[in-house]
Amino acid sequence: MRRPHRRALLATLPLLAGAARAQTVYPDRPITLVAPFSAGGAADLAARALAQYAPRHLPNPAASIMVENRSGASGAIGTQYVARAAPDGFTLLIARVSAAAILPAIDPRTPYAWDSFTMLGLLDENPFVVCVRADAPWRSLSDLLGALRENPGRLTFATTGPATILDLGVRHIFASAGLPIDAGVAVPFRGGGEAVAALLAGQVQFIGNNLSDTIGAISQGGLRALVVGTRRDRHAAIPQVPTAREAEFEALAEITGWNALYAPAGLPQPLIDAWAEALAALRQDQGWMAATRRVGSFPRLLPPEETRDYVRAQVALYRDLARRLGLI
Repeated sequence: MRRPHRRALLATLPLLAGAARAQTVYPDRPITLVAPFSAGGAADLAARALAQYAPRHLPNPAASIMVENRSGASGAIGTQYVARAAPDGFTLLIARVSAAAILPAIDPRTPYAWDSFTMLGLLDENPFVVCVRADAPWRSLSDLLGALRENPGRLTFATTGPATILDLGVRHIFASAGLPIDAGVAVPFRGGGEAVAALLAGQVQFIGNNLSDTIGAISQGGLRALVVGTRRDRHAAIPQVPTAREAEFEALAEITGWNALYAPAGLPQPLIDAWAEALAALRQDQGWMAATRRVGSFPRLLPPEETRDYVRAQVALYRDLARRLGLI
């Protein structure tokens, strides 16, 4: 029997490799999930919960997701990195309200548009909370506002950049209370976790932040929460803290943090479908639900089209808010 010529065998190798690739199940290698803020903040916590629980619901349940923190520029650095990545399903983004909605809404220099991505789904919402150190003299939001009114430009607060919820939320409070939007001095940090650490260390005097970033320090007694941005019931994780309505400051409830899952624009439909099914399955995943609630977030899983509508409305909200504050 005549043996095939070596050159003919080599010629068949690409075909065999292509056939093997066609039989692989997504994802067949680790996925990089970019959190656009530093470790310990809301984006990082959401990313690590998703990385732990989502793979079991993908077509390849043995998949792995690696979280990569790319912080800076109010979340724009990590967000832009994913916008420029190949749409192959192996580079994804935890989209945060600041970088995904606020920046595109108010800063024309933002290097991407709010809809420059494939939106795979909303994950959760997280209320806004105003905190001081446990040994601070202010025991209520009205106490803090009184101190700001008496000492304009003297008290400092932690922020993660000029177009983030930590900054815009606090300035919204100032304006709603009839104070100038520079009533307090902003001190920038790379992420919500770092901002909380700065408050605990006494580097700043108060903070407006996502509950997920602050709940650990509140529970451990390091921080005193003055108000949480919910309108009706008190938050189950911090039942001692008055709501925006109880504090007679319902404007605070307009501000809320959220996380969504994005991919680069042009992601193939089969991969969109795979992620839509995986995120839908998280509704029944008690591990993910508990991990999300544990950091003070409310699970809110929306499919791709509803996520787009949600983000569009958020962009409009923050553009209008920035106009009212005189920021644009």
